[in-house]
Amino acid sequence: MLRMKKIVRSALFLFLASSSLWSLSLSAEVIDGVIAVVGNEAIFKSEIDSRALMARLQYPELSRDPKLHRTILDGLIDQKIILAKAKIDSVSIDLNALDSMVNDRFRQISSRFVSTSDMESRLGKSSAAIRDGIRDELRNQQMIETLRRKKTTGFTITYEEVMNFYKQNQAQIPPLPEGVAVSQIIKYPSVSADKRAKALSTIKKVKTELQGGADFAALAEKYSDDPGSAKLGGDLGVVRKGQLIQAFESAAYALKEGAISDIVETRYGYHLIQLLSKEDNSIHVRHILVGLDRTKGDFAEAIRQLKAVHDNVVSGKVNFAEMAKKHSDDPVSAALGGKILVAGSTRSTLAPSTLLPQLQKVIAGLKKPGDISKPEKIEPSQGEPFYALFMLNERVAAHTLNPDKDYAYLEELALENKNRQRFNDWLQQLRKEVYVHTSDI
Repeated sequence: MLRMKKIVRSALFLFLASSSLWSLSLSAEVIDGVIAVVGNEAIFKSEIDSRALMARLQYPELSRDPKLHRTILDGLIDQKIILAKAKIDSVSIDLNALDSMVNDRFRQISSRFVSTSDMESRLGKSSAAIRDGIRDELRNQQMIETLRRKKTTGFTITYEEVMNFYKQNQAQIPPLPEGVAVSQIIKYPSVSADKRAKALSTIKKVKTELQGGADFAALAEKYSDDPGSAKLGGDLGVVRKGQLIQAFESAAYALKEGAISDIVETRYGYHLIQLLSKEDNSIHVRHILVGLDRTKGDFAEAIRQLKAVHDNVVSGKVNFAEMAKKHSDDPVSAALGGKILVAGSTRSTLAPSTLLPQLQKVIAGLKKPGDISKPEKIEPSQGEPFYALFMLNERVAAHTLNPDKDYAYLEELALENKNRQRFNDWLQQLRKEVYVHTSDI
């Protein structure tokens, strides 16, 4: 059941941009008509039919779902309602990231045709118009996702809630795949004095604007180089003690609620931090980061340091975790002694398939816990290249979820379910505020 729900959600949202283009060539094959009206926007039968066709092509098991058309229609209605709210709230997105996604999606679509002219002929639009259509759809999706994240940021869940979720869904939770736990020490190239001075000048400018009464969230969206939080106004959510790099965390905990820090320097660059709320073992913060430009930097010193660390760890002179805290240029994993966590979680067991291909190859060469790689150059598809050491902490075979040993993963599932329920409650309230009329399909 959990898998089917995920498939349906994927069918509703992940292929929206491409299916809207395919509907241009499919709409002539169906008897069209207005199926629903949301506010002042209509949803046509041709759109539902084309999306259903694309869903079945991508997920053949949906061919057996008699409610597929209704599910897609409900999803489109929800999408239009949320999008209307996102526009009212002036939700903004990362335009640079949008450009990259548009280019990737356009390449995917154009690869399905023998030539550009064939694509334009079959879709009935010029390449420029096709690209514009992709941009509109992806921008809408990003606005909706940004608003959804804002509405589900900061919620927590109790042990009792987690175990109740497990009891109710135990039979539906699929087996966990093989996993690995890995630690890293990464080094970026050195930063020139000129580039460091430029970054410091920028963060000082931001500080001056804040002191002049500018909105923190607006400045974060405008200036911050942290792609994960910038579009959320710099919001990092509720973070447990020990999860942030030491310099950042110490400055944050020293603040009073609502206060903004002075400029804080970390390996990542220069930060301005605002404390939103504080508990004994957690804080809710947002920040503005002006990163250090390492393009065209020198890797020689980074490689020398990593080789020295490698030899000292292997010989037993030093501890890998302590060296990660002292030397790694990744503030998140450094604070954890080099441990790599699943994105957005506290889990350290990752599916090998989710790692960068280069890293998969490195980890495959580490046979037993404690094995350490030599300095490896990693070139991610996005972001700067770096050199790194990797240590295998554990290999975990595929297995049925154990609520004690796999509690962190179970907690994530339960929290995701709780957030989804809260979001759906909010969405139902929105439905009362927007005119919606549907016909039979």
